[in-house]
Amino acid sequence: MNGGIQTYMTLIGMVSISDDGSGSIDGVYLPNSNLPFREQRECPALVEAARQIDEYLTGKRMTFKLPLKTEGTEFQKKVWNEIKNIPYGETASYSDIAKRIGNPNAYRAVGSACNANPIPLIIPCHRVVASKDIGGYGGGLTLKKKLMEIEGIRF
Repeated sequence: MNGGIQTYMTLIGMVSISDDGSGSIDGVYLPNSNLPFREQRECPALVEAARQIDEYLTGKRMTFKLPLKTEGTEFQKKVWNEIKNIPYGETASYSDIAKRIGNPNAYRAVGSACNANPIPLIIPCHRVVASKDIGGYGGGLTLKKKLMEIEGIRF
């Protein structure tokens, strides 16, 4: 079964969520993202993901409880799994993540893995920062700052 996509307006602009066709979320597309060609449809997994994202953006949810399917290298998957362990309202540096996955010199590669994150917000790469500044973000620095503000993170 082919997955679908649902696009809707949120507090941060238009967000799209895709599923793999079997009930797992495989993509979150922030405003101004290029969307994959998929059928626009509603299904229980997409409706639930949209509900949880809305709750997160309004400060009512700190963690997501959704089935996820990520496509990436083993290194990227290690990084994404470690990012999911960063608590709401806290940050970790690219260097911290590299150390936690047992590859302390791979902080630049951690940044690349963050940029390749297919499920931002749910895999909260906005919580990963540079050692001395806020770092980058695929959705843009204005959005990263907004997400950090929602979580009460001061940087």
